[in-house]
Parts: sequence; C-alpha cells; structure tokens
Amino acid sequence: MNDNMMNKGLDMASLPMNALSEIPTPNDNAQQIVALVKDGGKTSGYKLSDERIVSKEEGVHLARAGEIEGVGISSRKGNEYLKSLPDASEGNNLSSLPALTKDDLGY
Repeated sequence: MNDNMMNKGLDMASLPMNALSEIPTPNDNAQQIVALVKDGGKTSGYKLSDERIVSKEEGVHLARAGEIEGVGISSRKGNEYLKSLPDASEGNNLSSLPALTKDDLGY
C-alpha cells in the first residue's frame, strides 16, 4: 500500500469486504453453494449442497436467514446478489464454481 493510500485511511485488504452490504451469520446446518445457475451468461440462481436449485432472489433470502454459508450480500443497480466472502483461497469463490444452464437442469 502506498503512503498516499495510508494517508487517506484506505485499507486495501478491507476493500473486498467493504463491497458487501451484509454479511449474514450462518446457522449450524447452513448449506453451501456448489454451482451457479446461468441464463444467457448471467447468474440467475444457485445450486446448494442439498441439491436444491434456488433463484438469485431466494438465495439472498436464504443467506439472510443464515441458511447459506460463506457468502455476503451485495447490490448493483438495486439488484441484490450473493458474493463469496473474501479469503486467501480462490477455489471457494463463486466465480470458480461450475455453471449450470437450463439445458443442464432439464428446462
């Protein structure tokens, strides 16, 4: 980090965490996201470790209720979505997960 950033009080390590509007606390039985559901190249939902397929909106609701672990809630242009909690591993990032399409899901 350069001196100018330090003088402005910016902590570069905290920037990814600051991009999240909420960081829900997961329940003991919280599921993990194991795949993204894509429609036209955009994430439209999530596949959970219990095999459920949920919409992006339902995923945000479940995360808020503590039913999905390892994610925070972010927002862009008024649309909420889930993001991986920043850590030292890229393998558990949502962008590293397999993507499923409607064809893969049979609809």
